[in-house]
Amino acid sequence: MKMVSAKTPDRPNYTRFFAPLALQAASQGLTYPLVAMVASRGPGGPLNLAGLAQSNTLMYMLGTFGFGLVTAGMVFGRTREGYRQFRTVTLGLGLLVTLFQGLLCMPQVAYLLFGRLIGLPPSIEHPAAMTFLATIPLQFLFFTRIPFQVAMYNARATGKASLATLLRILLTAILSPLFCLADAVGPLWAVVCLTFPVGLEVAASAWLARPYLARLAALATVPTKKEIFLFNLPLSIGGCLLSLSSILLGAFIARAASPERMLPAYYLALGLATPVAYGATRVLEVVIAFPPAFEADRRTFKFAVAAGAVLGLLPLLFILPGLSDLYYVRLQNLDPVNLPIVKVAALALALYPVCVAVRAQGEGLASLAGKPMTVIAGQAMFMATILLTGSVLLTLGIDGNLIGGTGLCFASLASTATLRLLLRWIRKADPPGTGLIR
Repeated sequence: MKMVSAKTPDRPNYTRFFAPLALQAASQGLTYPLVAMVASRGPGGPLNLAGLAQSNTLMYMLGTFGFGLVTAGMVFGRTREGYRQFRTVTLGLGLLVTLFQGLLCMPQVAYLLFGRLIGLPPSIEHPAAMTFLATIPLQFLFFTRIPFQVAMYNARATGKASLATLLRILLTAILSPLFCLADAVGPLWAVVCLTFPVGLEVAASAWLARPYLARLAALATVPTKKEIFLFNLPLSIGGCLLSLSSILLGAFIARAASPERMLPAYYLALGLATPVAYGATRVLEVVIAFPPAFEADRRTFKFAVAAGAVLGLLPLLFILPGLSDLYYVRLQNLDPVNLPIVKVAALALALYPVCVAVRAQGEGLASLAGKPMTVIAGQAMFMATILLTGSVLLTLGIDGNLIGGTGLCFASLASTATLRLLLRWIRKADPPGTGLIR
């Protein structure tokens, strides 16, 4: 197998490359714990948060139909004509997704989705259906943002791209307590608090991307819309499977004992674990930027474990005495009686960022090898493991706050094991001279 002859950097160089990416990725998820205080202070308390979390999860699952658009834009959007085609595909796909979300918001369909399929109790089903309808504009804004981000990524202006995200977080951090002080609370106000800063982020991204769009060169060869769409499709299928798995976990927890206590507890803990886990996915870019110098080079794997472990410790700070009361009880309006349940859920999620980082490292190797189907196979195993683990734990009578973290960790490990086994089998089957493409 042809291997890459690259000078492998040491861990500090990995860290300098990884830290800004992880910070940007994690910071995007920090807006949701911020608006959680707006949702949980309305009538219904933390039940509103559980409903909002379910609707957001479903919204993101629909949004994963554009999961591969950033990669597609970085491949096809480097010229003026290619960028124009890419933007058309992105906005068209965004319009289709939002229209489909609107159809799912019809009362009978929403009841079948949240009440029967996911099995939410009425106290959580109502805010879930209500906020799912309210997040339709937010869904389209996320698609609108993609072309501007791609323009800056292609120009290697990731610092400027992150400025727009930081502006969004700052505005959300300012608005959340203001909404609470003005008594503009509840799940719908939480969606407003979430949507307005994203709109500002899109506007800022458009302004920051202008000079880079003006510099795009003209090229006679223009990629077709079909070509861009088909490039995006397999990556989006994998992302959809991961999002669907999160919904399935919620369905298992809803069918366990005391769902009205366990679901809010799980989503409160997950609200802090998700941003750091999302930051851990940026290990994939580390692998691509610094490919292994030889097949047995495990430096990026060791870095993935170390980075995931550090990220996994951060949410655990919020279960310490004093800080847990400040964040969960005072800010998130949690009943102090349920605080031990949240702490258990947080402990169950402690290894989740490590498992995600290891999975991302494997997906980076698959990308270098030019084998995207192995990534999809791993993500399919992720969903299958969620189904198996959830069923077993539910049958054993395990509490819902443990089902979530346990399922996510086992599923991530099963996913990366599947991917690595397939890569090893493919490498053995490859004729000499094939293999890593970088």
